[in-house]
Amino acid sequence: MLTVMKFGGTSVGSPESLKSVAEIIVSTEGQKVVVVSAMSGVTNFLVEAADSDKIDCKQVIETFSRKHLAVAEALFDGEQMKAFLEEFDARIVSFEKTLRGDRKDPFYKDAVTSSGERFSSLILSHVLKSMGQKSVALTSAAAGIHSDGVPLNGFADLKRTDADINMKVRPILEQGAIPIITGFYGMNDLGKPLTFGRGGSDYSGAVVANALTADELQIWTDVDGFMSADPRIVPDTIRIDEMNYGEAAELAYFGAKVLHPRTIEPARQRHIPVRVKNTFKPESPGTLIHHLRGPKNGLLMSVAAKTDLSIITISSAEIAYRPAMVARIIEKIAEKNVIIYSISTSLSTVAFLLHNNDVQHTLNQLNSLADTDIEKINVKSDVALVCCVGDDLLDKCGVSGDIFGAVKEVGTNVEMISEGASDSSLNFVVPMETVVSTVRALHAKFVRGKNGRL
Repeated sequence: MLTVMKFGGTSVGSPESLKSVAEIIVSTEGQKVVVVSAMSGVTNFLVEAADSDKIDCKQVIETFSRKHLAVAEALFDGEQMKAFLEEFDARIVSFEKTLRGDRKDPFYKDAVTSSGERFSSLILSHVLKSMGQKSVALTSAAAGIHSDGVPLNGFADLKRTDADINMKVRPILEQGAIPIITGFYGMNDLGKPLTFGRGGSDYSGAVVANALTADELQIWTDVDGFMSADPRIVPDTIRIDEMNYGEAAELAYFGAKVLHPRTIEPARQRHIPVRVKNTFKPESPGTLIHHLRGPKNGLLMSVAAKTDLSIITISSAEIAYRPAMVARIIEKIAEKNVIIYSISTSLSTVAFLLHNNDVQHTLNQLNSLADTDIEKINVKSDVALVCCVGDDLLDKCGVSGDIFGAVKEVGTNVEMISEGASDSSLNFVVPMETVVSTVRALHAKFVRGKNGRL
């Protein structure tokens, strides 16, 4: 039995939680490979430092070192502390070199913001050693995780990672040791760190599980698993015991913050079950995500929302008959690596749903197209995407009518609809001021109500 275990920032954020994590690892049967995030708050601190116009390197290093040393001092003493400091000091030297590097380098921010994982992994490895376990702390470079893509938004090269991880990590497992690997980033072809986006350590865990063909991937976080809605919006949410890969991917992509959206695919490719568990309630069964699951009663399993979005509508005569023009528009938007959450077309318009933060540079891109291509551009800001996930929604007659009937009851106007791309979800756009009431109404009627599971 080989289990890949990923622990998030809150799970490794204090001496007490690190001890709990170590106990969870030791109590897990079979071979274990662990992937960790930075300690909670560290990545935000590093992002702020990397974004600063005038970075005070000395102050950043002092604050960064002090935070990690305070945790280490609460966990180690004597020879254990001495052994830890030898590795810690070497990594601090490397961190300082990174921090003082060329800020014009397009991968500078990737290198700086991924530094936290190098130290959380080191601390956890030494906690395991203090418990009599054999353990090795590995950076992504040492483990063989390869990445490709643009700065701050990379993706794993699974084929190359597969070859290298099996050459570098599997021998450590065979020696009876527990590898602790940095999450969040891989190494690109230039030999530089390339991050997978915020929350990317979940994805790192899936990449490692894929390479090692693990029996199970466990994502340890600070919630009990996937819930039927965001508990901050809906107080009476239900934990989802079981999901298939498609349902989990839809929810992760469209608003559920339990998993990084890319986590599912590497696991799905090799049919590796994914279990989401709570570090602070390890006895809770969490959510199991796998290839097949039993049918569920009720229309919806979960309702999620992605907020702070905008609709950009482009008008041009008979655009539906000009596919080359639509392709040029999408290509222009893609040049800035903008994520498009939904697309809707008519005879003379095409509308894109994207994040508020991406509106201005998207408009700049569109304005660079020939004037004859575009007649008018409209922007509707501050909208939200509601994602309804359930069993085979496309095969059930009247699903859209039932859902939009409930939406109408709370006085919400639907701005845009996306249905058919997935048989497990129906997505639509509403104004930001009505998203909370919409999610609550759908959850009450189709998840907890007489039309739901309870």
